[in-house]
Amino acid sequence: MSARPFHRLPISLRRGPLPWHRQQPTWRAASPRIIAAALKRAQTRPAGNWYVLGASTSVPRDAGYGATIEGTEIVAWRDGAGTLIAGPGACPHLGAALADAPVRCGTLVCPWHGLALNGAPFAGWQPFPAHDDGILAWVRLDDHGGEDPLEAPSIPPRPPSGSSLAAVYTGTGLCEPQDIIANRLDPWHGAWFHPYSFADLTVLDDGATTDVMTVKVSFKLGGRLVVPVTAEFTAPDPRTVVMRITDGEGVGSVVETHATPLGPARDGSPRTRVTEAVIATSHRTGFTAARTAAPLLRPLIRHAAGRLWKDDLAYAERRWQLRSTGRYPG
Repeated sequence: MSARPFHRLPISLRRGPLPWHRQQPTWRAASPRIIAAALKRAQTRPAGNWYVLGASTSVPRDAGYGATIEGTEIVAWRDGAGTLIAGPGACPHLGAALADAPVRCGTLVCPWHGLALNGAPFAGWQPFPAHDDGILAWVRLDDHGGEDPLEAPSIPPRPPSGSSLAAVYTGTGLCEPQDIIANRLDPWHGAWFHPYSFADLTVLDDGATTDVMTVKVSFKLGGRLVVPVTAEFTAPDPRTVVMRITDGEGVGSVVETHATPLGPARDGSPRTRVTEAVIATSHRTGFTAARTAAPLLRPLIRHAAGRLWKDDLAYAERRWQLRSTGRYPG
């Protein structure tokens, strides 16, 4: 359904309501072969054994932050200068969990017997390479990644921090990373599966020859009001998909979706955490005011991402269920 643009505004007015069931079907274009080929290409690209731990803000200065990646227990904290440190999450003395252990002057103190770790090797405890890019915290696990290690994770180009607003959402599903990535490499489901957020979605390039999926879509604001944009989807490594707005409001804005394997659930099903960083920017003067209101806007952005991921995790979990029983058609 075409939309009529407002003068000098990024907002358009759709010419009339279109019932969900009357929009153009996309199942023919959403070829399982195309999605599988895009996923296969992503899986051949190196990540250098780097995994996303979570948002940079999730690692405080006064306590340890615990996580499990590929079944490995990890603790992260910050030294006196605020530098990210990561290592095994069990105390080398008697195995106490170091998650939430207090940090004093940059030193992690075991709550059981007071053993202190400053980030250097000690009593068999060896740190893992860690990296903080200002939005996300990373850890390198060479025993699990199976690749030639990189000195730092490959961060996709982002808008400058001084002219952007970032928010990070996290969620967990019973699936593997490839199921999360496959969901993101299927843009055709957008207006059908998320009608509350998207409309008028058209895939301009399926990426079969360019390796870049290009999508034209309208973000719903309410009623007939929408914001039309053009966006590109790329998969720079096996556990990452990046969406970048190339035309329309917010040109240069980025959404990074990272899939981190956690390890098996109690029933043996794989668990994967989604970490999605929304990094918004705009050339409009009013965006400066929006950045000053970042503490109020970030929860709204996370809420919107969580609403989408409630559905998309169901998609990814269903894909895993079908694959694990040999019923997936792809």
